Amino acid sequence: MSKAYFIGAGPGDPELLTVKGRRLLDSADVVIYAGSLVNPEILKGINAEVYNSASMTLDEITGIILKSVESGKKVARLHTGDTSFYSAISEQIEKLRELNIEYEVIPGVSSAMAGAAILGQELTIPEISQTVIFTRLEGKTPVPETEKLSKLAKHKATMVIFLSAGMIEKVKGELLQGYSEDTPVVIIEKATWKEQKVVRGQLKDIVNLVKDSGIKKTALIYVGESLRASSESLGKESKLYHKDFKHGYRK
Repeated sequence: MSKAYFIGAGPGDPELLTVKGRRLLDSADVVIYAGSLVNPEILKGINAEVYNSASMTLDEITGIILKSVESGKKVARLHTGDTSFYSAISEQIEKLRELNIEYEVIPGVSSAMAGAAILGQELTIPEISQTVIFTRLEGKTPVPETEKLSKLAKHKATMVIFLSAGMIEKVKGELLQGYSEDTPVVIIEKATWKEQKVVRGQLKDIVNLVKDSGIKKTALIYVGESLRASSESLGKESKLYHKDFKHGYRK
């Protein structure tokens, strides 16, 4: 029996697929990709049998994997972004374990990291924020009570909110439970795609920013004081390169 590979496709730009992910994708016999989210440019030039999972159920996806590996074929299950969160690989892996199908997970570049790169900044700034929260607003899929957006907002850490641009009024209301109205926000739609949009402003204006730009989904919402770093000088330095800071590599 062959093996199935779960591959993070990166945020959209085909060149942000990892070298290992690219090699496995190019050598796969069967590719099942998340058609509603993965940039089709990534699939150009491959010789595999290709399936679009956008309309498939979990059992249908598992069935294709089972049939393929039993035939000795290498399967690449291509997911958007990184496989570490919001990728829905856990339930697929459980099915593969039940069927004794060997698998491997190949991480990708998260859209959250790509968005920070687009802004040209770190999300952690000394003395301002040393914590980044990746989260989402509850929708059809609930979130634990202790992880409600309003409760996380009270930490005032840098926050990256997935899968929530379509509920922007509620996002604003929840965030204002912890952040001030003038907290910087950035909304990035389709980070690294050709049709990428970047909108900046303050939390108090976030609803109009999203609606006026026509952003509806496939967008990330960044919130926090650290976001000022890409538009102004904050004068906050880490100890790492300070001339008076000594460590094992610099006396």
